[in-house]
Parts: sequence; C-alpha cells; structure tokens
Amino acid sequence: MATKHHGTRRERLALDTYIKLSRATAAVDARINRPLAEASLTTSQFGVLEAVWHLGPLTHGEIGRKLLKSSGNVTVVIDNLARRGLVQRESDADDRRISRVALTATGTALLEAVFPAHVARVVDAFDSLDADELATLSTLLRRLGRAAAAAGNQPEPNRAAGAHALTPVQEDTR
Repeated sequence: MATKHHGTRRERLALDTYIKLSRATAAVDARINRPLAEASLTTSQFGVLEAVWHLGPLTHGEIGRKLLKSSGNVTVVIDNLARRGLVQRESDADDRRISRVALTATGTALLEAVFPAHVARVVDAFDSLDADELATLSTLLRRLGRAAAAAGNQPEPNRAAGAHALTPVQEDTR
C-alpha cells in the first residue's frame, strides 16, 4: 500500500520505498531465519556462530560491531551459546584482559549441519531477482546503509558480519 501522506513527491516516494523495504526485509528475514529455531538458535546466536566460524576467534566488541548489536546483547548471546557448549571464551595471548570467543567442536558441528540449508534459503529468497538485479540491489542498499549510518552518526554496517539476517553470505575462509 502506498503512503497516504500528502507531502512532496520526494516525501511520498521516500515513505513508500521505506514501507516496501521494511515489508520486504521482514518477509525475507522470516523466510531465511525462521528455520533456525529447529536448531534452537536465535538469529543473533546464529550470527555470532557464523561470524566466528568464518573469521576465527573474535572479541565481544568485534562481534558486536560486526552484528550491529550492543555489548550487553552480545554478552547475553555469548553466555547462552557458552552454556550450550557451542562457544568458549579464550584469553588473548598478548593481553589477558581481552577474551576471544571461539567455536567448540560442538559449535563447529552444528554450523556445518545448518549452514548449507541456510545458504540455500538465502539463495532461494532472492530467486525472483536475476544476477544484475541482485548486484544493483546490493549496491543501492550499501549506499543507503552508509548514508544512513553517516547521517545518524552510527557505525557503518560491516560486510564481514557473517550470514545472519542483515549480512550477505560470505565465502568460507576457515
């Protein structure tokens, strides 16, 4: 549904686009991430696991920046993953004040089991767009995200965050 706002053409177009972006994001997010519940994972938990799987051990701060989550949220997510034996905290070799989050063998096995289906759902969710449209959408969304972050004085979304709802699937770098 188009906006009923009676502002300028630019205002109506921006509002209409925002509504469509929000609805598309919600629909794609549900399609891709709802099955994670079968593995008893939240989207945030999957994002942490996937980021550490692809990038190696990370600090809480690095994880928060990559997933665009607060430090408090990251701590709770990591605590829950550690309780399940999926991650462990390791002291930094150079600075013992810093701990890094690493996958356990159980966490690695879980990711190896669920990640292929996750990638398939991501690909399927974007199947209505051809390769050129996907590339254009990716470029436009990157520009929009950077401009919004700069205007709101927020950290720029990080492309290396991993394949959770807000991030692109990355090549396996393990």
